[in-house]
Amino acid sequence: MDFEKKERRQNLRVIVSEAVMVLAVAIMVTLLGFIVSGYWVNSDFEVKRQGMLQISSAPTGADIVIDDSSSWLQRTNASKVLDSGEHTVVLRKEGYDTWSKKITISDGLLYRLHYPRLFLNDRFAEKLISTTGTTMATISPDREILLLINNTTKWKYVYLNAEKLEPKEIDISGLFTKSNESNDESNSEPVSLLDGEVTGIDWSADGRHVIFKVVSDKGNEWIVLDIDNAKNSINLTREFGADFSDIKIFNRSANSLFAVQNGNLHKVDVSNRSMSVVLVENIIDFGYYNNELFFSANSSPDDISESSLYYVGKIGSNGDISRLGNFSEPLKIVATRFYDEKLVATLSGNIVALYDMDSFSELDTYELSFSPQTIEAGHNGEFIIAYSQNMIATLDMEVRIVHEWATEGEDFGWLDNDMIYTVHDGELIVYDYDGLNRRAISKNVSSRFPIGIANNKYLYYFSDDFLTREWLTPR
Repeated sequence: MDFEKKERRQNLRVIVSEAVMVLAVAIMVTLLGFIVSGYWVNSDFEVKRQGMLQISSAPTGADIVIDDSSSWLQRTNASKVLDSGEHTVVLRKEGYDTWSKKITISDGLLYRLHYPRLFLNDRFAEKLISTTGTTMATISPDREILLLINNTTKWKYVYLNAEKLEPKEIDISGLFTKSNESNDESNSEPVSLLDGEVTGIDWSADGRHVIFKVVSDKGNEWIVLDIDNAKNSINLTREFGADFSDIKIFNRSANSLFAVQNGNLHKVDVSNRSMSVVLVENIIDFGYYNNELFFSANSSPDDISESSLYYVGKIGSNGDISRLGNFSEPLKIVATRFYDEKLVATLSGNIVALYDMDSFSELDTYELSFSPQTIEAGHNGEFIIAYSQNMIATLDMEVRIVHEWATEGEDFGWLDNDMIYTVHDGELIVYDYDGLNRRAISKNVSSRFPIGIANNKYLYYFSDDFLTREWLTPR
């Protein structure tokens, strides 16, 4: 009998302990659910719903001041839970300027700030390379290579990440139609001159190939230039006997291109020296994402109705062509991705529209106060930018808000992936991609050539016919 009582008590303890464990797990899951949804208990034991701020900066280790409150534990790169609503975020670091922004934290959501940049107040500047005779310059997308172009067939390039810059020469003779030869006293061999103006420059994603056009009285010539080995370059116009009006790189290494001839879209295989039949007629604009090409075009006469004068289509990775939607206005188009959202953005007049890439269902539209000429996707799809010269409209994908603003110079460029620059009266002025945090950082800067930041360590610009470098970190 005692044995049976002991067994019943033991069974009861097992049942109770298992019930407690199940209840504890249920409570933990419920609490985690509330936490994930943004609920939190503050120091006054009040239940509030919150969100999270994730912030990084260049350079790292800046002090974070939120709503005039700071802690020695608050440094970039970091994450912090904040009450829902508006907050002012300020970044400070000794020896550097200050960055700030007002943000709105939403219930249970993560707000990411990955682009803030602080500039060293006392920067060391040095003149490096004479650029006398340079007619154009361009920087690769990864900001590793600067290509210096002149009116001869002897161009130069430099690797910007190196502490000591050593210009390398590219001999591009034979790639272009040339007019005459110039006897350079410092060179026993004659130097061929280019007959035309270089324009339409586009880099491959790997930063090793450049596509550009030479415009002259004899016609246009499109070139794919191999930076590492100019002998592997190709004159596309000569190779295919085609008068292309536009060419875009489709893969990282510039082996696959899309080209427009007489308004018709073709695919060009550079490695095999082959060009496809007409893929799309009456093309207006096109862009690609993840081996899929999205385009806008005029409808064929049989398809035209009052509401379908134009259409958006897609060429899939398997080559299939499909029509996604009909429109009454011509469209410019860009495809991008913002985290797990695959998106297509269109521009028609002063209207920017967002579509789901797979279903092509409309997600949102934004009416601008001006009519941009160009639309592009920003770094990692974090913003969509539409512009005409110095007038800019930036759609911040984090909060889906449009910022309209204007640079002080007549046009603008990209200092890095998220920062815009302009030159006004010799002064280099920088802005975040949304127009905020305007700062004038350097003087006596040429507006003729590009400006860029390499390796988060060097700021390059042109001044007094020299390539000049400022150190963004203490030497």
